[in-house]
Amino acid sequence: QVQLVESGGGLVQAGESLRVSCAASGRTFSSYVMAWFRQAPGKEREFVAVITRTGDYTYYSDSVKGRFTISRDNAKNTVYLQMNSLKPEDTAVYYCAARSGRSIVTSQRNYDYWGQGTQVTVSS
Repeated sequence: QVQLVESGGGLVQAGESLRVSCAASGRTFSSYVMAWFRQAPGKEREFVAVITRTGDYTYYSDSVKGRFTISRDNAKNTVYLQMNSLKPEDTAVYYCAARSGRSIVTSQRNYDYWGQGTQVTVSS
């Protein structure tokens, strides 16, 4: 089992950058595929980015491709989401999630563990 705790959210202006982090407990962090999802007010939670266990492959939603970068540091049990050129429509609660196995998937139903979320607000 793994516990996830996000941090780093906040209020920024459009065009600025922000990095959110997700710290995982346990000694098996490197055995989990990690992903970021987000949920805007009044909307369903949606996939943002995913990274393999070793960090050698990443995949992004079309809405963030080219602006966001997911990365991980297995020695620190942490996954990051670097967000550049932020837009007001990026405003959401950002969640990290973990799944056992090696497959890259974007459906939230395939993720076993979730953090509590961190709020990111982008003002225009």
